[in-house]
Amino acid sequence: MRSVLAVKDYLPFIIVGLTSGSLYGLAGMGLVLTFKTSGIFNFAHGAMAAAAAFVFFDLHFTHRMSWPLALGLCVFGLGPLMGLAAAALARRLAQVPPALTIVATVGLLLALQGVLAWKYGGEIRNFPVFLPTGSVRLFDTPVQYAQMIVVATGAVITGLLYVFFRRGRLGIAMRSVVDDPALLDLSGTSPERVRRAAWMIGSSFAALSGILIAPSLGLDTILLTLLVVQAFGAAAVGAFTSLPLTYVGGIGLGVLASVATKQVASHPQLAGLPASLPFLVLFVVLLVIPKRRLLLPSAGAAAVRPADPWALPAVARRTGLAVTLIAAVAVPGVVGARLPVFISGGIFVLIFLSLGLLVWTSGQISLCHAAFAALGAAMFSHFTTGLGLPWFVALIGAGIATVPLGVVVAIPAIRLSGIYLALATFGFGILMERVIYGTGFMFGGTGLRAAPRPAFPGVDPHSDTAFYYVVLGIAVVGCGLVLAVSRSRLGRILRALRDSPRALTTHGVNVNATRVIVFCVSAFLAGVAGSLFVAATGQAGTAGFGPFQSLIWLAVLAISGRGLVASAPVAALLLAVLPAYAPDGLTTYHTMLFGTLAMLVPVLGTIRIRVAGPRLPSRQRGGPVTYRLAATGPARPAVDSPLPAGARV
Repeated sequence: MRSVLAVKDYLPFIIVGLTSGSLYGLAGMGLVLTFKTSGIFNFAHGAMAAAAAFVFFDLHFTHRMSWPLALGLCVFGLGPLMGLAAAALARRLAQVPPALTIVATVGLLLALQGVLAWKYGGEIRNFPVFLPTGSVRLFDTPVQYAQMIVVATGAVITGLLYVFFRRGRLGIAMRSVVDDPALLDLSGTSPERVRRAAWMIGSSFAALSGILIAPSLGLDTILLTLLVVQAFGAAAVGAFTSLPLTYVGGIGLGVLASVATKQVASHPQLAGLPASLPFLVLFVVLLVIPKRRLLLPSAGAAAVRPADPWALPAVARRTGLAVTLIAAVAVPGVVGARLPVFISGGIFVLIFLSLGLLVWTSGQISLCHAAFAALGAAMFSHFTTGLGLPWFVALIGAGIATVPLGVVVAIPAIRLSGIYLALATFGFGILMERVIYGTGFMFGGTGLRAAPRPAFPGVDPHSDTAFYYVVLGIAVVGCGLVLAVSRSRLGRILRALRDSPRALTTHGVNVNATRVIVFCVSAFLAGVAGSLFVAATGQAGTAGFGPFQSLIWLAVLAISGRGLVASAPVAALLLAVLPAYAPDGLTTYHTMLFGTLAMLVPVLGTIRIRVAGPRLPSRQRGGPVTYRLAATGPARPAVDSPLPAGARV
């Protein structure tokens, strides 16, 4: 009798979990399909789902189009179009290093979100149920028709995919392009066409899942993107290769998260845990799954050694440094009331120094960098407001307190790299926001932490000018620290780690210890930056340290160049200073602009212009000359381009 009552208590949660899990599974299958065939993990998968949901809402609820027609246009029209665009981007990224591949798909995510915010505004809209209403009762529990339709749709599509991959000509070709694309090409089937078809199908899955999940979430770009991104956990259950296991994993995660909602109802401090379970599963699976199963598909990006960034001559670098320092010192006398913007820019210099040390020097990826800064802000508040420690002691202490978190994040870096490390760190950042940020250890129930500015002889705690010079001094020290690390033996080891970890191991260097060290140094700098954030504003909360902030920081860093120290001030100017001087209307588009530029940087980096054929002697320059312009990376036909006499390439 008790067991029957227990089943009745949990049945409503199980039904809700089956519905949401079916959508996670659908989105996850689309994600796995594109990843298997192209080797590109699409971080913009959730943004594509959000775009389809917004367009469906516009067609059906605004323009009164029938929902079956609107659904068909979004799933079979908009979905494949987005897939074609993503396939074109993926083709350009075939020979790009993993870090820049991640930057490009993150840029696509930000660009799509920016377009949606520009077109539809940032407010959250109600998304009414459009599927047939009504319900049936199962053990006295109402089951809505819409829920049954969603579960049935997921099950039918999974079954059709199973048959498609074993009987369909295109499905067999998709399996072949994973195993041996060269052999498939020899058989007369273009691997590029097969990958393009996979992207179209995968994007259609994203569109369908976004439309079906929107009635339960509302029309919100960030929420829709994050909820569909939970398909990452379903993809991890399927080891990023198995479509049926991915769907089953989505079902399991949905049910588990829904049942956990009932369990944590009496524990408010754990309220964020159910929604974070897919990311917890993602993090754990990446740590325990055999490493041999995490190899990239053969279609993936090749292991390309990134070229060293072009550097100015030493005299020019010293001159530029002197000019920059003089300009920075003169800022308070020039900018007037906008000085707080430059204070924020100085703090962001530390953020980008810490991130650049990971990405450009060591080749590691961190998509949870905002969590480092958030922990530093919380610890600085504890040390100053709570314990009453001296300001600079609290600042250094906050940076040191962030180091253990760097060690925790470095654990997956010991066995993971590239896209898998990016996924693990992104999942960890979301776990931090949803589970840890709300605890008393960090921002507490109010979501805010307060901290003072420095107050010692010669420094007025109420003066923006005095605090600006404190931040400037700390930023200069940070630049010196990073530059010293780069020029030391550790810096040479980090560059070798970026180029070839295996070769570094053969020389007797402990690669794992090196990874831990670089994450610790990076976490320390980010923790100090977080402390300065809370001191600058007087209080800090979760709003400034969300997981999407980490994505934006990575995109802006990629736009700013690959110079370790030089890119940090440029990135800080782009993110913190220039928007304050831009026209009011332009600030609305900064996410879209950053995303578009981040997407273009890796693509433009693959383009090289070369002269095909023998160089003509100078005496033959009088006649027309035909040169061949070609792009490195994916093979494509060369374009004959006649140039005028005397032209140089």
